[in-house]
Amino acid sequence: MTASPLKTSPWLLQNLPNVRVLDCRYALSDPLLGRIAYLEGHIPGAIYADLETDLSGPVQPGGQGGRHPLPEPQVLADWLGTAGIGNDSVVVCYDDPQGGQGFAAARAWWLLRWLGHSQVYVLDGGWPAWQAAGGAVSTEETQLTPATFTPNVQTQMLATAADVAARDAGTWLVDSRAPQRYSGETEPLDRKAGHIPGAVNRFYEGGLHPDGTFRPAAEQATRLGLGDSPSVMYCGSGVSAAPNLLARELAGVPLGPDNRLYAGSWSDWISDDARPVETGTEDPGA
Repeated sequence: MTASPLKTSPWLLQNLPNVRVLDCRYALSDPLLGRIAYLEGHIPGAIYADLETDLSGPVQPGGQGGRHPLPEPQVLADWLGTAGIGNDSVVVCYDDPQGGQGFAAARAWWLLRWLGHSQVYVLDGGWPAWQAAGGAVSTEETQLTPATFTPNVQTQMLATAADVAARDAGTWLVDSRAPQRYSGETEPLDRKAGHIPGAVNRFYEGGLHPDGTFRPAAEQATRLGLGDSPSVMYCGSGVSAAPNLLARELAGVPLGPDNRLYAGSWSDWISDDARPVETGTEDPGA
């Protein structure tokens, strides 16, 4: 049985001195908002992890790799080392799901798992849950002793555009974006609207309670409706699919060949105009 990818605020209160914490708050609509929030107050000892500069690689010409490409493993490992995170560190990532930022912590969690780090977790409920638990707040920028992080990349956690195009009928393709983006009714970020043909829509926010905590395993399994079949998750740029990957692990399917991420996601898929696009709300798995 895979250990839960979540930790609670009471657990973190008891274990904080021995845990490395990543503050991942970030808003796609305002890239500086998370950094400002961190400076205004964060969990003591937390390091700020910027989605654009720390948790993503450079955007490639032509859009290949999508809007938030995966960072090079060694580059990410080096950054983790400067943040005081080594291979033996216990890491907890948090964001602010009540502030429309409930995906970046799961992205950080997924990235560390991709580098082979098993002791990484998402703080259930994020920043609001920490405050509700009476957790202390710091305004001091954290400086930690550098560590050494050696990556052990888990390639089986990834799917490419070619994998998506060649998937068999038994593999679910799950679009994690809002229904209006899946259908093509609206597209605020990318140059084409719609979804990858054959994809089903499971908006990642459906996996969260109103307070930003994750729904329990049985509810996740019912919501996703994937049974034991393998799946590939995608979103706009490989970020908001991460909560669905976490939800599927909660439901008993760990990250790996049966619970993969198409990291480039929609923004990578449409970088090649030869790839087909669908619109509309028909959901072949509904």
